[in-house]
Amino acid sequence: MNPFSASATSSSPHDTQTSLGIDQPRLLLVDDEPRLLASLYELLQGRGYQLVTAATGGEALAHLARLRFDLVLLDLRLPDIGGHEIMDFINEKGIDADVIVMSGEVGIDAAIGALKRGAYDYLRKPYSREELLKTVANALKQRRLEQANARIASQLENSEKMYRYLVDSSPDIIYTLNHEGKFTFINDRAYQLLGYKREELIGQHYSILVHDEDQERARYVFNERRVDERASRNVELRLKCHAGANQERTFNNTLMTISLNAIGMHVPDQEVKRLEFYGTYGVARDITDRKRAEEVISYQAYHDILTDLPNRILFKDRLGLAVIQAKRKQTELAVMFIDLDRFKLVNDTLGHVKGDELLQQAAGRLKECLRKGDTLARQGGDEFTIVLPELRDRDDARMVADKFLEVLQEPFDLDGHAVHISASIGIAVYPTHGESIDELLRHADIAMYQIKGQGKNGHAFYDPSMQDVSHQKIALEQSLRRALENDELEMYYQPQIDAISGRIVGAEALMRWNHPTRGIVSPGEFLPFAEENGLMLPISDWMIGALCRDMLQWKNIGGNQVRLSLNLSPQYLDRGDFFEKMRGALLRYGIAPSQIEVEITENICIRNPQHAIEQLNKLGQLGVSVAIDDFGTGYSSLAYLHRFPVHTIKIDQSFVKEIHDEHGHYPVVLAIISIARGLGLNLIAEGVETESQARYLRANGCLTMQGYLYHRPIPLGRFIDVLRGQTLPAGVTNVLAFQA
Repeated sequence: MNPFSASATSSSPHDTQTSLGIDQPRLLLVDDEPRLLASLYELLQGRGYQLVTAATGGEALAHLARLRFDLVLLDLRLPDIGGHEIMDFINEKGIDADVIVMSGEVGIDAAIGALKRGAYDYLRKPYSREELLKTVANALKQRRLEQANARIASQLENSEKMYRYLVDSSPDIIYTLNHEGKFTFINDRAYQLLGYKREELIGQHYSILVHDEDQERARYVFNERRVDERASRNVELRLKCHAGANQERTFNNTLMTISLNAIGMHVPDQEVKRLEFYGTYGVARDITDRKRAEEVISYQAYHDILTDLPNRILFKDRLGLAVIQAKRKQTELAVMFIDLDRFKLVNDTLGHVKGDELLQQAAGRLKECLRKGDTLARQGGDEFTIVLPELRDRDDARMVADKFLEVLQEPFDLDGHAVHISASIGIAVYPTHGESIDELLRHADIAMYQIKGQGKNGHAFYDPSMQDVSHQKIALEQSLRRALENDELEMYYQPQIDAISGRIVGAEALMRWNHPTRGIVSPGEFLPFAEENGLMLPISDWMIGALCRDMLQWKNIGGNQVRLSLNLSPQYLDRGDFFEKMRGALLRYGIAPSQIEVEITENICIRNPQHAIEQLNKLGQLGVSVAIDDFGTGYSSLAYLHRFPVHTIKIDQSFVKEIHDEHGHYPVVLAIISIARGLGLNLIAEGVETESQARYLRANGCLTMQGYLYHRPIPLGRFIDVLRGQTLPAGVTNVLAFQA
């Protein structure tokens, strides 16, 4: 048995690394003489090689098919397959292994045959120990060098492919110019952006691409000869497109200079080298879209997107220029402040989309009334400002204002809806009413509010006396803010009466302001102002707490079954934390949710109906009920009955006042009563002032009433005295309605 069979190797399969960390070369030793094969194995063992032996050609072919070898030491004379056939197998299969032939044949043909088949060397037996070791070492060394060269060549090829790919797939145009400014290289991006093929540009002067107006600037940057930080950076140029001169794109050119060392001229004792200008390397980035975006952004920064009019920034700039010119020429100019009347009603009724259309149409009509040098701007919302430079006299401004009012009185068509609006216009004249921009705008604004207070639909010039009215409004706002801090607000209660028993079964709470100098102020005087100035939210917060504190006192006189109906501001219901505010107050004061009823009005439905439904449904889940206040006064009142979780209907006092004869016929009142009865809803009539009204309502099924016929609004203390003075019958559920 051959001791150097297929499994005979000099190391284990896992011992594949030398101390230097390099893969050990694997050698295949092929010889049919066991003694020579053993001698060869012993000679090479321990020298950092993996050794595999084969005694026949068949064994050698099996090893070559299964393993990778760096070197094959091959005897030509084998009992089954000759060495030349084994070399043919290696060549046919493309096996990457060098072959050293060892043969005892003296004929030249064997050596020629081996060398023709690619043998690295031919050793004639007997060979010396040193000769064999040196030949093996040289073969492996040459093999390592060839492999290293192949790796380097492959890396260079891949690097070049990657470079070409990066250059051609770059989003920028990359190019080089020679010293004459002609293209020597340009990537494919030029064709994608400009439509020029590479062969159309190579050898052409750069000027064929540059926009005519940018040729002078291009002459410096395309001939850039400086290097490093001094080279041109971020120079914007417009380049022509191949499709025609009408198309152009803007490019940001970053230029770098290519400099080469020239061959030096030798002089005695000194060598001088100089830099020779060779050409220019450049990267041109397409910034056309960015430039367009910048233009759009710049335009939008100074114009109103909705109406395409100048905004307040651009208006102030133009007003400032007009003031400077008026001062230089000693002429007058007028500043107008326009507020569209009834716009909020249109916006709330038809929605914001139609409101926007109305603003666009109104802006178009106003613009048609102006001269070329006048400026119309949108301040925001439904407010516009106008500057009229170089007035001959005030009548010019008055005529323009009258023209504005005239064109705005014509109906606006909003998808079939004929909408009528008007305008309140305030006018300030330079220099009589102010010499600064802010002063003129402020005084025009004050004059506009003066018209608002006088019934709208008109114009007025500023007068110093108007300042007093403005100051009064500011004082009222400050006083109202202090009213919360000083606890000047108070809740009054107007009892509600059961028509059968005559007992008090509820009450409506009305807020009062105990003003330190004006005395008791009704809610109609200060709540609308609070709505406009953002004070409704803190006032409503205070009201919820006040009502809950009052209910604690009712508990002491048996008022545990009293149900409260809170008529809250739409602003308060719109606020996201309304539900949490309500629930927190009820928990804090120990009030049962079943005692609370929230009143809603048409405004709640119009402002944000879906949000209101979500809020009220959450309250319903908590146990709070819902009432419709002033039912029948809004076009969408019937929609409430389907969209909102309604429990109670309140007949508005405007319908009750129409009842003059208890035997008369009042179809609206009867319809509301019928709706409530058919839907199984509670019913309350407001504003009952006469016996005839009470008898008519009672006869037709409305059994709960409130009004001056029974009680006027009274303070909490007196209301508690009235409740204490009567005994509530068992099983009666009382209703108290609270209105801010």
